[in-house]
Amino acid sequence: MPAAFAVPTAALLVFHRAVPNSVGRLGSLLEAFLPWLGLVVPVLLGLTLLRRSATALVALLLPVAAWTYLFGGLLLPATTSGPHDLVVVQHNVSDDNTDPAGTAHALADAGPDLIALQELVAPALPVYEKSLAPDYPYHAVRGTVGLWSKHPLTDTRPLDIKPRGIAGPWSRALRTVVHTPHGEIATYVAHLPSVRIRTSGLASSWRDESASLLGKALAAEQLKRVILLGDLNGTVDDRGLAPLTSQMNVAQRGFAFSFPAAFPLARIDQVMARSATVAHIRPLPATGSDHLPVAAQVTLQ
Repeated sequence: MPAAFAVPTAALLVFHRAVPNSVGRLGSLLEAFLPWLGLVVPVLLGLTLLRRSATALVALLLPVAAWTYLFGGLLLPATTSGPHDLVVVQHNVSDDNTDPAGTAHALADAGPDLIALQELVAPALPVYEKSLAPDYPYHAVRGTVGLWSKHPLTDTRPLDIKPRGIAGPWSRALRTVVHTPHGEIATYVAHLPSVRIRTSGLASSWRDESASLLGKALAAEQLKRVILLGDLNGTVDDRGLAPLTSQMNVAQRGFAFSFPAAFPLARIDQVMARSATVAHIRPLPATGSDHLPVAAQVTLQ
C-alpha cells in the first residue's frame, strides 16, 4: 500500500506541469502547495515501518529524491560570507491594518534599502510616509502600491495591469528607477488580483491575465537590471506566474511562506530579479497585516 502512494506522489512532484489547467485550474492549485506534498513521505514511512516492507521502502526513495531535487536547495543555509548589494523588503500591509505606524517601524528595523508596500489606503498613507521618512527620504506611490528607498528615484510611472473584467478605478502597479551606488535598477512594485479556491477549482483568471500584462512590461524594460517586488498572489511554482518566472530569477535559499500570517502555507509575496540574484529570502515578524513581510538579499550582476 505505501508503494502505491509513493510512486504517484513522486510523479506529481516531477511532472506537475502535466496536470492540466483546463478544468478548474487544477495544475495551478497543485503548484500553489507543491512543497507540502513532502508531508506524504513521513506518513508513508510510518506505514512502511509498520508493514516492514522493503519494497515500499525502496519506492519511498522516489518522492524523497523528487522533493529534494525541487526544494532541497531552499533549505540550505544562507550564504552570509558573500557580498550582497541590496536588501529589500516586500509587504502587503493590508487595507484594514490598525497599526500602520508600528508596521512601518517594524519594516524599517530590518534595515533594507528598498521597501515595497501594497494595499496602501488613503487614511494610512500619511502615517507610512511620516514613519518611514527619516530613513527613507525617497518614495513613490501610485494607486495602492508604493516604494520607499534610501536612494533617489526617477522616471516613476504607473503600470496598467488591470484585467479586462474589472470595472472602475484600479491602479496596482508602478515602475521606477532606483539610483543606487551600484548603478540604476528598474524597480517594479505590483499587486496582482487575488485568487479563490472554490468547489469548481482555482479561480485565477484575473491573476493570470494581470501577470501576463506585467510580464510584457518587464520584457519591454530597457534597463539591464530589474527588481520586481509584489504580492503576486501565487507561488513561483504556479504556472500562472510563468510570464514572470520565465524571465526573472527567484530566490535560491529560503521558503519564506508569507500567507496567511497566522499559519503561513505559501509564499505569495515575491522578490524576483533580472541581471541579479535573489540569494536568500526570509520572513519577518508579523505586523498588523494578514501577510508576513519578506526580506531578501539581492546581488547585482
